[in-house]
Amino acid sequence: MNSEDQQRSNRQPGDEQGLTRRRILQVLGTAAAAATLEARLRDRSALAAPTAAPGAPAPVAVPPVALHPVALRAQPFNLTAVRLLDGPFKDAQERDAKYLLSLDPNRMLHNFRVNAGLKPKAAVYGGWESVPTWADIRAHGHTLGHYLTACALMYASTGNDEFKKRCDYIVGDLEECQTAAKTGLINAFPDNTTQIDNLVRRQRATGVPWYTLHKIFAGLRDAHLYCDNTAARTVLVKLSDWAIATTQNMTDAQFEGMLETEHGGMNEVLADVYAITGDAKYLKLAERFSHKLLLEPLSQSRDTLDGLHSNTQIPKVVGFQRLHVLTGEPSYSAAAQFFWKTVVTTRSFATGGNADNEHFFPVTEFDRHIPSAKTMETCCSHNMLRLTRMLFMTDPTAGYADYYERTLYNTILASQDPDTGMMTYFQSTRPGYLKLYCTPVDSFWCCTGTGIENHAKYGDSIYFHGTQDDTDCLYVNLFIASTLNWKEKGLALTQTAKFPEVGTSRLQVTAAGPGDVTLKIRHPGWCAMATVKVNGTMAATSQNPGVYIALKRTWKVGDVIEVDVPMALRMEPLHASTNHAAVIYGPIVLAGALGNKVAPGADLHVNERTIGEPFNDPIEVPVLVGDLAKMAAKIKPTDSPLTFRTDGLGRPAEVTLVPYYRIAHEHYNLYWRIVGA
Repeated sequence: MNSEDQQRSNRQPGDEQGLTRRRILQVLGTAAAAATLEARLRDRSALAAPTAAPGAPAPVAVPPVALHPVALRAQPFNLTAVRLLDGPFKDAQERDAKYLLSLDPNRMLHNFRVNAGLKPKAAVYGGWESVPTWADIRAHGHTLGHYLTACALMYASTGNDEFKKRCDYIVGDLEECQTAAKTGLINAFPDNTTQIDNLVRRQRATGVPWYTLHKIFAGLRDAHLYCDNTAARTVLVKLSDWAIATTQNMTDAQFEGMLETEHGGMNEVLADVYAITGDAKYLKLAERFSHKLLLEPLSQSRDTLDGLHSNTQIPKVVGFQRLHVLTGEPSYSAAAQFFWKTVVTTRSFATGGNADNEHFFPVTEFDRHIPSAKTMETCCSHNMLRLTRMLFMTDPTAGYADYYERTLYNTILASQDPDTGMMTYFQSTRPGYLKLYCTPVDSFWCCTGTGIENHAKYGDSIYFHGTQDDTDCLYVNLFIASTLNWKEKGLALTQTAKFPEVGTSRLQVTAAGPGDVTLKIRHPGWCAMATVKVNGTMAATSQNPGVYIALKRTWKVGDVIEVDVPMALRMEPLHASTNHAAVIYGPIVLAGALGNKVAPGADLHVNERTIGEPFNDPIEVPVLVGDLAKMAAKIKPTDSPLTFRTDGLGRPAEVTLVPYYRIAHEHYNLYWRIVGA
């Protein structure tokens, strides 16, 4: 989120009557709520008809509607079905869990209670939550929403009851605030409803209140879905009714004008409220929150992204795809697909991140932005992965999984400090810079919020399931050490992998039911030839990167599937540049480890606006000399895993290359200036 922009304009540089909660999770997916519900979905609690906010019209009875006109070809597994095994992702998850448990919910609830006329129970946190430096963005309370989602995800991912207790406690307090406030609205803004009122009246407003409220909506949704908290559903519905009552008198033109101020994923979360309740009034509001100024050109395959704030646009597009699944409206899907293709193929860096100073720039100007310390906001990658996951569900092709893998390793895993568990805001392409991380209690950036979610849900996209030719399919998208329990089919497996240190993975069937299942193993786009053995016998060889290797059989307990996806070094030129290139090994971006290390903790940073100002002592960054097409052959492995050294390329010195996700507390380089021999 661009904390420097006051106005945040886009143009700136259950029971048997319904689905069970488990079924909701299977079709909604993770916090992204990226799939759909079935037409039978109805209220699971006593709140059969949503309660309108005072002054709002009574809910209109809506006849049963088909909520999924778009069939999902790949379904996500509930996070409870997947467990991480030892490896870098489990390590990151555990660091995140430790940080979540170190935070005090009462401090995050402080301003909510003040606005409801209730006595706070603890002092408010600093940073974006209370310090005047950031008052212009009105992000007060956003952390609580992210925290609810992160705790709900972590509960589903680990089974640790403490996270459910935290969600239940926060929801109970928010319910108390909502009851006391009597309007349906719960918020932590220092001037309460003033800025929302200004936006609705089309008057000058300060900050991004809808963006912040979206995090509260989403946190309540996830507390309901993952923690089976019916009170969260009640509070969410009342909050949604407040949103309807607040905006119902706005003309379409006024509403569209309001959407020029960043509003997060309001269209997506309101679509989810519709899916949860079956009440079409929430779908209507979700569609009103779908910004036509972005939707229309994207749906016509027109790229008008130059100068737009990246992480304002991406959540809108996530909502477009969600609405496509629920409504079948083709323009939503056309917009989402074109946006994804455009950003991934023409507007992204090698790590999968995008933008500079949070804004899209002309696709021919990548060279100009390499010196920036404010490239690749981590929130943008978080939301691009949510969009990628949604698109994969309707079109399960390996290209989506390839991008997901690249960005997961090189941006999300790379964003966490391995010592403190803190998260990055920007991931700089500036030659010789280093990663700066948030502080535990004095920052609370937007990327702190999405960061605590990122590391709580690594199990959500390793596996998917579907059907093909009337046969159940199991997609293996990521080579991450984990277990899967597909209870509905009686199939369970354990994936043992040291990937990416070794380009292999081993899957062993630990439970098996009757009938055939087609195992679909991704042949990555970066791998020239992939092979699969079953019980020691060669079962498949693929020389077609970017496809799925299909193995159909009745699996038995003890069956072992060995996957070999050899990795190779390559140079990847910077988009639209002949002067810069990154070094890639398989899907892994290698960074130059330039030394000049700092002590853990010294690179924790309070103010994201000053990233790029500290740690600017001169660092010598070598250039690579020679023919770009032949450079990969002159980069040699060392005795350490995933560590390489240039041989006759570096000037004035050779370079040691390691995975970018391992870089911490030292200066680094991602893109190398190429000089002809």
